[in-house]
Amino acid sequence: MKNNYVADTMAIILRLENRKLSQKVKNIFDESEAGQIKIFIPTMVLAEIGYLSERNKIDTTLKEVNNYCKKYPTIMPQSISDKIISKSFEIDDIPELHDRIIAGTAFYKGLELITNDRIIIASQFISTVW
Repeated sequence: MKNNYVADTMAIILRLENRKLSQKVKNIFDESEAGQIKIFIPTMVLAEIGYLSERNKIDTTLKEVNNYCKKYPTIMPQSISDKIISKSFEIDDIPELHDRIIAGTAFYKGLELITNDRIIIASQFISTVW
């Protein structure tokens, strides 16, 4: 099996809204939807999507994300644990709390984070793909 990944909020939103993704990221989602790799969605991402949807900032709803995860069992929520929180606070170059927890999930799992966030991409603690 190939590498698994963690996805940030915008990666999930852009995929579900059929908006522009890099070819590399499209391929990762395609492989996961085909059952070849896993993509973990931090529960912080679910919270952000619920919040943004509630305020009509995005078209994607939390229900759509949950349905997406049910349809593709290799795309799954990753609960925030005390170990993920501890790893998140080792990251001192991502100031925003939610982003730090999302990045901390990837850091804890030792996986690349699918993100287009420049601050996260610049972090010395995690590897990213876009």
